[in-house]
Amino acid sequence: MLQQTQVATVIPYYEAWLRRFPNFASLARASENDVLRAWQGLGYYARARNLHATARAVLQNHRGHFPRSIDRMRRLPGIGEYTAHAVASFAFNQSVPIVEANTARVLARVFNSRKSIDSAAGRKTLWQRAANLCPMSGSRAFNSGLLDLGALICVPRNPKCDLCPVKAFCQAQNPVTLPVRKSRPQTKKLVEAYGLIVRRGRILLERSRHRWRGMWILPPLQFDSSTFQSCPVYKSVFPFTHHRITLAVYRHPAPRKIAPEQQWVQAIEDVPMPSPHRRAIEALIRNDGNFSVQRKQQDDTRRSRQDRNRNAKTRVVPKTDLQMFPCGLYHDHIGN
Repeated sequence: MLQQTQVATVIPYYEAWLRRFPNFASLARASENDVLRAWQGLGYYARARNLHATARAVLQNHRGHFPRSIDRMRRLPGIGEYTAHAVASFAFNQSVPIVEANTARVLARVFNSRKSIDSAAGRKTLWQRAANLCPMSGSRAFNSGLLDLGALICVPRNPKCDLCPVKAFCQAQNPVTLPVRKSRPQTKKLVEAYGLIVRRGRILLERSRHRWRGMWILPPLQFDSSTFQSCPVYKSVFPFTHHRITLAVYRHPAPRKIAPEQQWVQAIEDVPMPSPHRRAIEALIRNDGNFSVQRKQQDDTRRSRQDRNRNAKTRVVPKTDLQMFPCGLYHDHIGN
C-alpha cells in the first residue's frame, strides 16, 4: 500500500484491510471483486491484484508462511527490490538496506551525489551507499529512522537543515537541488466519453479490461458526431500517470442487448469502481438530476476519503428517465 502512496492516506485502508483479511488464507479465498472493493480509493489497482496473487502463492508454495529469503520474496507477484528489502528489514529485522523516495533523497544529499537517481548508475550507487551504512544489528530501527529523516527533516522543499541530526557530515552544498532526476515526461491531455444509461432504476456498468482492469465503470463511448449533439451531464478532470484526463458523461439510450462484460446495477455501494466513475455516479444520484446545488458537491469533493467511507450510505439509482439529467456539472480533481 505504501508504494506510490503516503502513510497518512494508507493507515485507515491498512487497518480496514487487516480487519477484512487478517491472514493469507482469508485473502487467498476472497474473490477479486472483494479485493478490489477493499482497495478502492488507493489507486494503482495492480498492487491489489498482486497482493491477492501473492497470498495464493504463499499458501500453495510456502505452506502459508511468508518466505524470509529476499530471492524467494522477489519471485512473488509484484514484489521488487525495494519491497523485498523493506519486508526483510521491518518484518524480519534482517540487516539489509532499503532505498525509496525518502531515503534516496537523504543519501543523495548526505553524499552530495550528482548522479540522476532515475538512472541505473544512480540507483546502483544509492543501494551501495545504503548497504555500507546499514548496521549488522538493529537495521529495523536504522531504516525506520532513515525514512523518518527524509519524511520529516530532509524534505524535498525547504529542508530543515538546522534541525538535522546528520548535518555535521552532510556534504550537500545546495540541498534543494538534490536529488538529481531525469526530466519528467510531459503531461498528456486526454478526453474520454462514457455513457449514462439508466433503465427502471438501474444503471448500466461495464467491467474494465484496460486501465482499471476488473473494476466496474460507466460504458465507454466512441467519439463521433452523435456524441456531441448534447452537452455532457457530468464532467471531471483527474490525473493518471503523466496524463490529465477529462471524463465526460453523456446521456445515452439503453441498448436492446447488453455486451457480455456489461451488467445492470441498482445499488453501487458494494461494486468495486475507480474513484472518478464513482464520484460521477454519486453526484448524479445525490442530486436526482437537480444540479443547482453546487456548494454541497464542492464540499463533498473536498472531504477526505476516510470521512466519505466512514459516512457512506448505500447509493441506489433513482427510478427515472434520462431527461431529468441536464447539462453543466463539472469537477476538477487534479488538486485532490
